[in-house]
Amino acid sequence: MAKKVVAQIKLHVPAAQANPAPPVGPALGQHGVNIMQFCKQFNEQTKGRDGLILPVVISVYENKSFSFIIKSPPSSVLLKRAANLAKASGTSGKEVIGKVTRKQIEDIAKLKAKDLNTTDLNQAIKIIEGTAKSMGIAVEE
Repeated sequence: MAKKVVAQIKLHVPAAQANPAPPVGPALGQHGVNIMQFCKQFNEQTKGRDGLILPVVISVYENKSFSFIIKSPPSSVLLKRAANLAKASGTSGKEVIGKVTRKQIEDIAKLKAKDLNTTDLNQAIKIIEGTAKSMGIAVEE
């Protein structure tokens, strides 16, 4: 018999750096989940992706067990890394603070493909380009 899901928790956690401190501890603790077990499993699965913030969806079951799915990093994090920026522009329509190449956009679109709401690579590229524009990052050919 399938286990009944009693809660779904969505968090953004730095890769290989999950610990019982907020936001992980309180979010899992209120549902009775073993926090250290989650932290160990998450850190093990995300080794080698240092510096990325990863969205994770945790399904909590009736018997307090859990499973989780690690999604691809947010487009904004990948774009900032590609353009070597600390943060996005505060005035994105007026100020260009960085540049990325079409090839970098394509690589990010391929990485994000399974998490975007399209199966067409050209549409995925347009989505990533739109994110770049809203962050004040120019796309070069």
